[in-house]
Amino acid sequence: MKKYIALVLLNFSFVFNLFSQSVPINYLSISEDMIQAIQQKEDVSMFIKTLSYANESQLNAQLGTDHQKIAFWVNIYNAYIQIILSKDPSQYNDRSTFFKGKQINIAGKLLSFADIEHGIIRGSQHEFFLGYLKRWFVDDFEKKFRVNQRNWRIHFALNCGAISCPPVAVYNWERLDQQLNLSSENYLRKHTSYDEKVQTAYVTALFSWFRGDFGGLEGIKQILLDDQLIPNKSVKLKSTTYDWTLDLGKFISL
Repeated sequence: MKKYIALVLLNFSFVFNLFSQSVPINYLSISEDMIQAIQQKEDVSMFIKTLSYANESQLNAQLGTDHQKIAFWVNIYNAYIQIILSKDPSQYNDRSTFFKGKQINIAGKLLSFADIEHGIIRGSQHEFFLGYLKRWFVDDFEKKFRVNQRNWRIHFALNCGAISCPPVAVYNWERLDQQLNLSSENYLRKHTSYDEKVQTAYVTALFSWFRGDFGGLEGIKQILLDDQLIPNKSVKLKSTTYDWTLDLGKFISL
C-alpha cells in the first residue's frame, strides 16, 4: 500500500511541478527511490518524467556539496544503465556509441553516460589520458553540477552494466563515506590477488584506465596496502582483463 501511495504522491509532485516551479522536490530522495524501484521491478516512468522536468535551480541548490553531487549522480548513472539496457540490450554491442549517446534527460538537459561519469562525477576529466588531463570544452551545466574534488572511490560504485562492474547500491549523501568505503573494499577484495612467488598483485583494469584519479602508481599501491591486499609497495602490479559481458540486475545493500 505504501508503494502505491508513494507513486501517487510522486505523480502529483510531477504534475504540480510541471505547472508551478515554486514547489520544491527532493531530487536526492528521488534518485534513491528510483534505484529501489528498479530493484523491485516496479514502474519507473514517473521518476524519469520528474527528473526530465526538474527545476535546474532547485536541483543545483540541493546538490551543494560534493557528497550530495556524488550520491545523486551515481544513483542516476546506475539507474539509467539498468533502465536503458533492460529495454534494449543490443545497445551494448557498440559500447562506445552507447556511453556517448545523449539519452538521459535531467532538468531538460540531455546527457550521456560519459557526460555524467567524466564531466560531472570526475570533475571534468577527459575520458582518455588516464585521469591526467581535464576536458578542454565544458558547458555551463557541467560547470554547475560537477564535483570540486575527485574521489577515487566512485570507480567502485559506478555500474556500467558489465560483469566486472561493482553491484548497484542506493547511495545516500549522509552515509556516502561509509558506503564508498564498503563498496571499494568489497570490490578490491574480490578483484585483487597476490602471488607471493613472483611478488605480483593482479588488480582491476580500472586502476590502469584512471590511474590519475588514484594518485598514480604510488597512490594505487597505498590503497592496496591500506586494505592489506599487498604486503608492501615493492610489489609489481598487473592489470587483469575486464569482463564486458552484459550483467544487469546486480544489487547490493550498503
